[in-house]
Amino acid sequence: MTRLKLSALLMVGAFALGQAPSAMAQAPERPKLVVGIVVDQMRWDYLYRYADRYESGGLRRMLNEGFSCENTTISHLPSFTAVGHSTVYTGSVPAIHGITGNDWTDQLTGRKWYCTEDTVAQAVGSTSKAGRMSPRNLLASTITDELRFATNFRSKVVGVSLKDRASILPAGHTPNGAFWLDDANGSFITSTYYMKDLPEWVKRFNARKLPEQLMSKPWEPLYPISSYAQSTADNVSWEGTFGGEKTPVFPHNMKEIYKKDPGSLRSTPSGNTLTLEFATAAVEGYNLGNGEATDFLTINCASTDYVGHKYGPNSIEVEDTYLRLDKDLAGFFSYLDKKVGKGNYLVFLTADHGAAHSVGFMNEYNVPAGFVKDKPMMASLDSLLAARFGVKGLVRSGMNYHVNYDVAKIEANKLDYDAIKKETVKFLQRQPGIQFAADIDNLGNSPIPQPIKSMIANGYNPKRTGSVMIIPEPGWYQGFEKGTTHGNWNLYDIHIPLVFMGWHVQHGATNEITHMTDIAATLAAMLHVQMPNGCVGRPIESVIKGK
Repeated sequence: MTRLKLSALLMVGAFALGQAPSAMAQAPERPKLVVGIVVDQMRWDYLYRYADRYESGGLRRMLNEGFSCENTTISHLPSFTAVGHSTVYTGSVPAIHGITGNDWTDQLTGRKWYCTEDTVAQAVGSTSKAGRMSPRNLLASTITDELRFATNFRSKVVGVSLKDRASILPAGHTPNGAFWLDDANGSFITSTYYMKDLPEWVKRFNARKLPEQLMSKPWEPLYPISSYAQSTADNVSWEGTFGGEKTPVFPHNMKEIYKKDPGSLRSTPSGNTLTLEFATAAVEGYNLGNGEATDFLTINCASTDYVGHKYGPNSIEVEDTYLRLDKDLAGFFSYLDKKVGKGNYLVFLTADHGAAHSVGFMNEYNVPAGFVKDKPMMASLDSLLAARFGVKGLVRSGMNYHVNYDVAKIEANKLDYDAIKKETVKFLQRQPGIQFAADIDNLGNSPIPQPIKSMIANGYNPKRTGSVMIIPEPGWYQGFEKGTTHGNWNLYDIHIPLVFMGWHVQHGATNEITHMTDIAATLAAMLHVQMPNGCVGRPIESVIKGK
């Protein structure tokens, strides 16, 4: 019997049994729920730096039960928050997905844009501008979008964060909801892009006034302060303070601080506690993990970023924040075990970027580091170009380590753009703390080593980034005289944790090179859905072999 005849007989048999031919194919096996946790500003070494004090049910559980990709790095510049979240969930790079910074300058009009700014959307749950947000500026689809497409929108997708951008961008273009905190009213809100009114479960959650409860007590160390052996002294000159404080020391009187500054909650471990409480409410409110298709919950723990910016990686505050986050994660995983069932959900934990050591800390121990004084440097550059080309105001800013020019002014005065960029590169490479400067349009001819060169190209979007990029020397960065920041190519900024746990994940680890762009590709392979439409990553074979 020929294969064609056999196929025809099987099809006739299927119809005789009242089945469509497609019913003979086995539907792909998927978890009930996927949970993506992005811990803001989590350096890779935090997995191990405080490991002896982590609980068995939190980060230690992930390492003991899950699979850790130990050599995962970011492959774009700059390494900022909105860029990282977009890259995790699109599997793409800023050159393609378009989110080139938390803010950027439109190169054609000179208008400054916030990454999730939407001039059409209105706030839902608030009257402030904090709600005028959406994912419209994201140019590529996300893995959360692709899951929705693959299930004909039966899958539910929800994004949660204190930060609007860290809720909106991971949830993609088609979620059931994305929610973020409005400091003005201490409530989680959304926008009209998603819905006309807050769901009842969100209203009930907001009515609990958890921010006020969490801020009603001082922030004191979880354990005796003398036991924080991985941190520097409590009172050092390079740490920041809350308003009204004279020194950066425990206890922090959060009740009084919060009264004057509602945004201060973000810079405490309580911000992560609030986020995971809201995530739990979202699981209940949308009945995630108990529907007819795989659901997806994106969570950003943002307070690690705010605390890190204020105090720096070597502070007791940062160590205490991670110890408390670990306890909160243990409680959340325990909840999911009961609600969805252990082994029925897939969770991954990563970061949007890392962080540099504080300049003051580095100088204390005689390690080269310093501040890139962006604004005075750009003012000097503009004066130089004015003297050379006869036109003032050619430089708009040095935002995101890119030199942003007034392109319209250059064209109106019929100036030689290539000559302007050449003079810029020559000037910048003579400045303190600047290692390289590159005309990105002529990047191939720049004497810049890999992987920096490809990272510059991956971050370059000609409509949203300036055409000359600045690469500081190791340990040097823009801004933040106290605490620290991030944004550069160095491993402290781009080496991030990546751990998968749960559904069909075998225990293990790899030191093979993996990239942030591989996360969405790996999830697509595990879920049997199409990769996002701008994805440049590759599935991590050692993770999916368990499937």
